[in-house]
Amino acid sequence: MINTIPFNKPYLSGKETDYIREAVLSGKISGNGTFTQKCHTFFEQKYGFLKVLLTTSCTDALEMAALLANIEPGDEVIVPSYTFVSTALAFIRQGAVIVFADSCVDHPNLDVNKVEALITAKTKAIVPVHYAGIACDMDQLMLLAEKYNLLVIEDAAQAIDSYYKGRPLGSIGHLAAFSFHETKNIISGEGGMIAINDPRFIHRAEIIWEKGTNRAEFFRGEINKYGWVDTGSSFLPSEVTSAFLYAQIEHLSNIQTRRTNLWEYYYRLLEPLAQKGFFALPALPDYATNNAHMFYLTCKSISVRQCLIDTLKSSGILAVFHYLSLHKSEYYQSKHDGRLLPNSDFFSDCLVRLPMFYELNYTEIDRIVKILNDINF
Repeated sequence: MINTIPFNKPYLSGKETDYIREAVLSGKISGNGTFTQKCHTFFEQKYGFLKVLLTTSCTDALEMAALLANIEPGDEVIVPSYTFVSTALAFIRQGAVIVFADSCVDHPNLDVNKVEALITAKTKAIVPVHYAGIACDMDQLMLLAEKYNLLVIEDAAQAIDSYYKGRPLGSIGHLAAFSFHETKNIISGEGGMIAINDPRFIHRAEIIWEKGTNRAEFFRGEINKYGWVDTGSSFLPSEVTSAFLYAQIEHLSNIQTRRTNLWEYYYRLLEPLAQKGFFALPALPDYATNNAHMFYLTCKSISVRQCLIDTLKSSGILAVFHYLSLHKSEYYQSKHDGRLLPNSDFFSDCLVRLPMFYELNYTEIDRIVKILNDINF
């Protein structure tokens, strides 16, 4: 029987069920309890976010950002086409017109040099995605935001503990969204977080987070009753989810060290094949750190990629492609303005992700690389 190597395996620190039990026995398992507040404090202190609020998903965090940005029907929002649907969906739900940006030639991130040409009088926000935890050029984006009075909302779903010129991703834009889905570096099964870096959004964010009520202020004793004061939804997770996440963040440094070591081992072993032109390895700009969220290859064609995926699968190894260009999706292709986005399409056709998780070992990477060396590219 073939020894299978999955694409992903959730990491458990060992404390998750202990903390969940503690939360349950406390008698407070709805949202915004002790473990939620512990998580908030950790992220604010470690990364310097002005305010964070845990959410039930990164999608929820993006939807909160769309509400905070007052996105209205007809507003334009610039989003990379090569991304997960939530990046665009959160703003479409508010009636926005999505203006898709192409990727860079050598990296799936949006091409910052082409963003200014997409800005019109109707543009309200730019949503860069830090693909694989590698930063977009945030200085250029923030200059454009200042020049045209726009908001920058970082989709940092994959970017926890990654940096741009020494600054944590998610701390640079006006708002940011993170994911703690089971495929991410630290997880809570499903889960997310919004980071608020502009003080004008902090008060309203708490209200939107709590179904449009000023309930959080009431529980802090700042007001003597609470009511319905704004729009919002039930964005906050339960204490069970927060307890699980807290067990993860206690081990963040260990997780990151392990993942980085695995990523660098992959890179060293695969560099000779890349130098022969069989595929390209991930590009790492000088201004960005690598949080080792994923290890991907960029093949020369869709047929080569399929051969690679099929060959690994026949040996019990699961490698997978990633996003399909959103501008070509069934839902949005009739709404797209018709511009060609060749780089996004290239990554849709040619990018493949290799297994990457905490418990992956060097022997398994050796096995994966040996199979890749045997493929007739």
